[in-house]
Amino acid sequence: MTYCGIDWAERTHDVALVDDSGQLLAKRHITDDAAGYKILLDLLAEYGDTEEAPIPVAIETSRGLLVAVLRTGKRQVFAINPMAAARYRDRHSVSRKKSDPGDALILANVLRTDMHAHRPLPQDSDLARAVAVLARAQQDATWNRQQIANQLRSLLREYYPAALAAVESWKNGLCRPEAHQLLRLAPTPAKAARLTRTQLQAALKRAGRQRGVADDAERLREVFRTEWAHQPPLVEDALGKQMLALLIQLEAACTAADNLAEAVEEAFPQHPDAEIILSFPGLGARVLAEIGDDRKRFADARRLKAYAGASPITRASGKKCSVTRRWVKNDRLNHAGYLWAFSAITASPGARAHYRRRRDNHADWHAAAQRNLFNRMIGQLYHCLQQGERFDEELAFPSPPDKVGTAAA
Repeated sequence: MTYCGIDWAERTHDVALVDDSGQLLAKRHITDDAAGYKILLDLLAEYGDTEEAPIPVAIETSRGLLVAVLRTGKRQVFAINPMAAARYRDRHSVSRKKSDPGDALILANVLRTDMHAHRPLPQDSDLARAVAVLARAQQDATWNRQQIANQLRSLLREYYPAALAAVESWKNGLCRPEAHQLLRLAPTPAKAARLTRTQLQAALKRAGRQRGVADDAERLREVFRTEWAHQPPLVEDALGKQMLALLIQLEAACTAADNLAEAVEEAFPQHPDAEIILSFPGLGARVLAEIGDDRKRFADARRLKAYAGASPITRASGKKCSVTRRWVKNDRLNHAGYLWAFSAITASPGARAHYRRRRDNHADWHAAAQRNLFNRMIGQLYHCLQQGERFDEELAFPSPPDKVGTAAA
């Protein structure tokens, strides 16, 4: 059997092919373009790559055009963690020498000796991969929006606390279009104090408000005209200009997050697994984005739980044994699981009862009880996806035996 390793870079890649004995069969230096990809595919075909028996490939990334080209057909592509590749490098040399062709050879030998210990990239459908792109982009946009909003809040605290008091009663505060209109109209507290009711009402209407405009305008007028501490006029004007520059970034981040959320809502329901996933309380597209729809990706529910960081990890050595949370995990899936469990506590009576039992009977802290609930529910999700079944509250969280007996009596 032949194995291929690719050390990738931004403009060029190094390729190495080895046989079962570790003998180097060929090596190439290719460019990151269509011509380079053709050279790579021709090289693989020269050494026995066919549609029925493709040559497995190891590379230190799971994204990009090169990976997309390699994933055509039935070829197995293994995304090797760079830290793992560095450990394999130490097996071949103690001098700590490193080169790109040498790294390609090491990656090929990783598959030759330990292919069973690494997982190939999942064979997800194109729709599932498209949902993954949109869901991850929307998550990144949401995080970016929150980061910029925090920066704006910190800046306003320095010179414009009235603005924070004005938007405090609104959900999402500084991310709302009403807040953007007000800040653009009055970038400094001195200008805000001179705003009239008519100007405030017009700003709220430009932001899309239709109800309670007069009452909100009166409230804002009182907030802005309250006595507040001020920076010197020149400093205040400079901070106002800095705020307007930051406001432009926040508006762009809000628009991007909203547009991507709409794209996810449009694409996700088209997937066959959407009906099953949405039957779970508090679950959405982000989970599909991280676990995909390849049913062979996880051999059992335990591996999915470990991948999500829901199951604990045991460290035992001699007389010492500790059970702790798992740190090596899919952070995006773990984050989605945290929100999922938090929502399920409110939306599902069974999940809420399970959470209370973990807090009361096992003395778990909130985070530990929530993580245990996530561990249980992601196992249920694995079962439902494998069997093609919807979530059933009674089967997922059956009543304890003592309550069943009391009800029967």
